[in-house]
Amino acid sequence: METPTPTDVSVIQEQLGRPPRGLRAIAHRCACGNPDVVETAPRLPDGTPFPTTYYLTCPRAASAIGTLEANGVMREMTERLATDPELAAAYRAAHEDYLARRDAIEVLVGFPSAGGMPERVKCLHVLVAHSLVAGPGVNPLGDEALAMLPEWWRAGRCATGTTEDHAAGAAEPVRGENA
Repeated sequence: METPTPTDVSVIQEQLGRPPRGLRAIAHRCACGNPDVVETAPRLPDGTPFPTTYYLTCPRAASAIGTLEANGVMREMTERLATDPELAAAYRAAHEDYLARRDAIEVLVGFPSAGGMPERVKCLHVLVAHSLVAGPGVNPLGDEALAMLPEWWRAGRCATGTTEDHAAGAAEPVRGENA
């Protein structure tokens, strides 16, 4: 995890079209150098619970994930959870990992993890963000969704600001690099 710089905050605001809420850290960077996943506080500044610890900020990645959702990928994954005990067990372990990471910041008693875990797939954005932060093998459905995505970073940065030290322009995002 990295402490967000003023440039990072500006980039995230441009990506989201609004100021970030509950921003704690940069959890993952895109190959272009910009943040693409942020870690948020379990409670927003006004005290409202916010169980989505890893929030995808890159609009290009979010759009590509939205296409997967519109094409029925979440429904298909949820159906597989009901018929594949090994997948269901791995997805439950991903849920436990997500909760443990959030609980290390602050425990939200009675609140779910995110993305529909562990019984269904409700939001691929959350699952992909978790996979990017945790690395391969932690969230099987996040890994699957990530593998289905086009190389969103190839078109260039999704936001204008970036820091020189992170703008190396790697060929692809490194999963789990910032975990």
